[in-house]
Amino acid sequence: MSDPFFDRLAARVEAVDSVVSVGIDPRLDRTPSFLADHDLPRWAFARRVIDATHTHAAAVKPNAAFFEDADGWRALRETIAYAHGKDLPVVLDAKRGDVGPTARQYAQNVADIGADAVTVSPYMGRDSVEPFLAQDLGVFVLCRTSNAGGADLQDRDLVTGEPVYERVAALADLWNDRENVGLVVGATAPAELEAIREAVPDLPFLVPGVGAQGGAVEAAAEFGLADGVGLVNSSRGIIYAGDEHDAERPYFAAAGTAAKRLKRRLNEYR
Repeated sequence: MSDPFFDRLAARVEAVDSVVSVGIDPRLDRTPSFLADHDLPRWAFARRVIDATHTHAAAVKPNAAFFEDADGWRALRETIAYAHGKDLPVVLDAKRGDVGPTARQYAQNVADIGADAVTVSPYMGRDSVEPFLAQDLGVFVLCRTSNAGGADLQDRDLVTGEPVYERVAALADLWNDRENVGLVVGATAPAELEAIREAVPDLPFLVPGVGAQGGAVEAAAEFGLADGVGLVNSSRGIIYAGDEHDAERPYFAAAGTAAKRLKRRLNEYR
């Protein structure tokens, strides 16, 4: 068994002085024209993004939704292997959550494809998350997400008076007996981000929303980290920073510049 995920992540954060997670969401309808004829355009795109950003990134976060077809899974496997070749941990953004054999199979799929960590939904309770906890994986539990609709359920008060997101955070803390649990908490809800950090001071966060969604960079850096460990993710704000009319080199150079800029901004507040 390898070192625990969050130990590996801590080493990577220290090595590159960065908590930036680069989200890899390769939309086929946005594939640059110079990659359109590649046999695996999503893999070609992801590889070039990794080449451009890896010196500024603590991890990469491919989103499973953009890979869930035959060619896509091939591209995802190549992307994960290539990221590992650059010493980058890989968080598979899959948001899985089910029970019984289904959950076990989901967890096995994540492990088999080589991801180091995964995002999961806690809505069905611990038995839907346990198969992931039992793998040699980091497990980021959805808590207070960055989308506007997250408030529809996550901000609702329970009969105990606590909001749903605080209950999720408390449960995740209880589930952390293997020390492989973190939370997904969006930078678009900075007050909730601060409250959740106060409630669970020892859990690392994966903080989305600082790029195209306009989340609070200062709050992400101040409250997203536990003992300096955590991830702040930007996807579209980095990977699509280039102009689609640019040639290949300047197009991906723009992704590298965006990752470097976010790293510097976050480091101002770490």
